[in-house]
Amino acid sequence: MAKKDLNDDLFAGGSISGDEKKSKRAKKSKTPKSPSKKGIASNTIRIIKAVVACVVVVALLVTYVATGAVRKGFIHSTLQWTTNLTAVTVKSDDGEKARIPVSTYNYYFAMTYNNLMQSQSTYEQYGLDLETYNLDVDFDKPLSKQTTTNDDGEVITWLEYINDQVVDSIKSTYTYYLEAVKANGGEEPEITEEQQSELDSTLTEYAETASGYGYTLSGYLVAAMGKGVTESVYRREATRAYIAQNYTDTLNNESSEKEYTDDELNAYKDEHLQDLQSVSVRIFEANTEDDAIAFKNALKGDGSNFTDLAVQYSDEGFDKEYYSDPGASTRLYATRDSFINQGGAYAIAVSDDNHEESDEQSESDKESESDEHSEEEELSYPGLDWLFSADRKAGESYQYSTTVVYIISPVELSDVSTVNVRHILISPITDDDDSTSPQDATDEQWETALSTAQDILNQFNNGDKTEDSFASLATENTTDTGSSSNGGLYENVSPGDMVSTFDSWCFADDRSEGDTAIVRSQYGYHIMYFSGRTGTPVWKYSAENSLSTEDAKTAAEQLEESYKVSVNWFGSRYFEKDVDIDN
Repeated sequence: MAKKDLNDDLFAGGSISGDEKKSKRAKKSKTPKSPSKKGIASNTIRIIKAVVACVVVVALLVTYVATGAVRKGFIHSTLQWTTNLTAVTVKSDDGEKARIPVSTYNYYFAMTYNNLMQSQSTYEQYGLDLETYNLDVDFDKPLSKQTTTNDDGEVITWLEYINDQVVDSIKSTYTYYLEAVKANGGEEPEITEEQQSELDSTLTEYAETASGYGYTLSGYLVAAMGKGVTESVYRREATRAYIAQNYTDTLNNESSEKEYTDDELNAYKDEHLQDLQSVSVRIFEANTEDDAIAFKNALKGDGSNFTDLAVQYSDEGFDKEYYSDPGASTRLYATRDSFINQGGAYAIAVSDDNHEESDEQSESDKESESDEHSEEEELSYPGLDWLFSADRKAGESYQYSTTVVYIISPVELSDVSTVNVRHILISPITDDDDSTSPQDATDEQWETALSTAQDILNQFNNGDKTEDSFASLATENTTDTGSSSNGGLYENVSPGDMVSTFDSWCFADDRSEGDTAIVRSQYGYHIMYFSGRTGTPVWKYSAENSLSTEDAKTAAEQLEESYKVSVNWFGSRYFEKDVDIDN
């Protein structure tokens, strides 16, 4: 089985949510999230954000010192002067240059090393195969004595692999940092107050931990991260990572504001028509193929008993209640890619290749099957070929493996508009364990959540019933951190962006501005407020996003290609490595 690129997991934060390890039913729908936006589609952003994310992961450094695994010779080294040697040089074609000292290399090495350890631990916790995710490194053995395969198919040591990741991280971060400085008239831009507060808070926590082990803050950082990684180095590198991230955000914002002519959009539509067409269906994923066959055989020609059958063939507990809502099994204006991007939630959207492999795969492997093929590899989806065929008609039904689908409207280029919607999420309170899913809540806890949601909706209805008042209630009450700061608002929502019940309510034909309702999902009760349709057809919005992403990606690639990175041989002699093991 092919390994995934380490970047895909290590630099993406190296963690998976508890929801990903729930049943297939939980995987079918995603947490309400912001629709995909136009902007840079580059691995660089993941790298930079990972560096920033590491700034606030206190536990990573605590682990080293608390377990006594202080790297040998860091504090008492007589070669501290070597940390000012040039380790890496990042230089642009027009002469912009940054000489990266050994201390900075050590900072990035520690971040990358710790991220890898955390990623491996998290994936092991969920029973995922480490080899599949290229995380099968043994930290109890020298990294220089273990091999892996890089992106070019070359067999190299894990130490070389991590070094390559470190150099890539430095190049990516400093490329955008230097561009940010250049764009700011040669002066280093300031980071936001929130970022500064986050950094100060992190270092305060480090200082308190360091004191508990008898270290100064700088001594503690050196002990955990390597020679030269003092408080001032940590502050400098964290700040520069923030600046790099802020600059990529600026480029993204500029990209998202770019407008395209009708001719450009129509040309894109003609070239990518199949990707933009959609269907509206009722769909259910049974636990077994026998159940799917029985479901299909019992389904009436007009689909009127689809909800009853979905409840009948659902698992006991949450699912039966969830599928009693017709919106739970309804997908309106779904594109071919939106099915595929569900990550194998429906058998009809799993490629032939993965169906053939599934008999020998573990459950965890099956859950990751959609990620195991390269973008260039053309996969076949016979189930989707049937569903998106021009021969389909409304009222047809189909059973493919464990999937049952009923066609509401066949494939077409829909003019349905994106929508703006606000919501207030009230999740059932279970216990203090963050890993507990709302789906594990008791009936009483769900009833309490519903009562709370109804009280809030009543409060809205008894007030002036304006969008502003709803936004205020959302800010005060929602448990959705993704929209709490902007009054529960999601803009330019497209079909498939939200969980099924949320989606179905938003895109109902009779939906009107100012409509409210309470909708249940696996995450809780959503108090809905329909802000209105944007007037932009979903296909046009998708085309704008795709064109913008392509243009931004091209611009980013050109920018990154204009910068080169080189490793200083003499400086590299003083790089920190996994010296606890290798020396």
